[in-house]
Amino acid sequence: MSAGLPLPSAGPRVWAVGALCHAIADTLEARFNPVTVRGEISGFSRAASGHCYFALKDESGQLRCAMFRRAAGLLDFSPRDGDQVEVRGRVAVYEPRGDLQLVVESLRRAGQGALFEQFLQRKARLEAEGLFDAARKRPLPTMPRRIGLVTSLGAAALHDVVTALRRRVPHIPVVLAPAAVQGAAAPGELVAALRALYLLVPQVDVILLVRGGGSIEDLWAFNDETLGRTIAESPVPVVSGVGHETDFTIADFCADLRAPTPTAAAELVSAPRDLWLGALDLIEERLQDGLSARVDALGQRLDLAGGRLGRPSGLVARQRLRLSHHAQRLHYAVLAKTERLAQAHQAREAELPLKFERALVRQCERLERTGTRLQLLDPALVLQRGYAWLTDAQGRAVTQAAQLAPGDAVSARLADGSVDLTVVPAGAKAERPMPPP
Repeated sequence: MSAGLPLPSAGPRVWAVGALCHAIADTLEARFNPVTVRGEISGFSRAASGHCYFALKDESGQLRCAMFRRAAGLLDFSPRDGDQVEVRGRVAVYEPRGDLQLVVESLRRAGQGALFEQFLQRKARLEAEGLFDAARKRPLPTMPRRIGLVTSLGAAALHDVVTALRRRVPHIPVVLAPAAVQGAAAPGELVAALRALYLLVPQVDVILLVRGGGSIEDLWAFNDETLGRTIAESPVPVVSGVGHETDFTIADFCADLRAPTPTAAAELVSAPRDLWLGALDLIEERLQDGLSARVDALGQRLDLAGGRLGRPSGLVARQRLRLSHHAQRLHYAVLAKTERLAQAHQAREAELPLKFERALVRQCERLERTGTRLQLLDPALVLQRGYAWLTDAQGRAVTQAAQLAPGDAVSARLADGSVDLTVVPAGAKAERPMPPP
């Protein structure tokens, strides 16, 4: 190029629209992100895809926001228009339209961060003091005599708890200690209500502390340290049913048991009456079955004992039969022995006559002695010696004088028959019948 020719003038750079949007997006990404913004929700909507779209505004500006499904699924409340919130995300440019937007990664109510920090500090302090220890948690009574209830008279939780208790245990009385459950005065009223119920112990066996759901600000009264210490001092188990299942407060950690809802708290202390009535019916049925089986067994034992005992006369008859049987066996045995001895005597008559004769004499003597013993065992011989067998009117053997009383009729069996007698007092003379003329 010749030095004398003029240089071309330098003009402004010409950007493509997409390139400029991309450059701006890069600049915003490098300059601001990540960013936290506080404002009021406006125009909130949730698409079928699960993504959320809304505007965040204050008195001097407005910013379009998009919250994709993954981040929206982590919300612990349902955002609404007018909510003051704090969002954390990335400032970006929606390049197809060139719109400035905030891609929201997390969203919470305004002021929640500071309250949550206070909650964590109080929780750590009380936990270090041992107020949350599992060892101090007490089991709930199986069948409370009276249930204490602390909640607001205007709370929906009161209706839920009373409805559940009336349905399940209408026979158990409920003692209500009303208190505010929200606001600056709520912690003091809750403490006073609990202490009022403590004065009713042991009539009150368990206490329910309940409130419906709400934001962390709404439930803040249940994060009060004095309230937590008062719950830990309770002489009876305390069930905390504050908020919804995802809500946790200091009261929940200090209570003996946490219920996810007020209704669940009522159900934990009220096993249905029908369940207990059914159990009683089952116990009664088992007792009746056991008693019937025992009575039947004892009756069978009694029948067996009676069959073995029988009447005394029957026992004597059986003994006589046994004696007769043994005597007959002995007789035949002697005959068989004598026959064998005779045969042996005949066989050895020539060489041992004296020996067999002596053996025969001994056997005969044994036979005589055995016969004598058998005769001595015969009950009839006892009667022949002047003894009698006494029986009462029921046929029972009389063995002691104490069994009889004057005027009783007895029967005396003698050797040749029976005589009917009447018992007279000792020393009295029996009247003899006059002989016939």
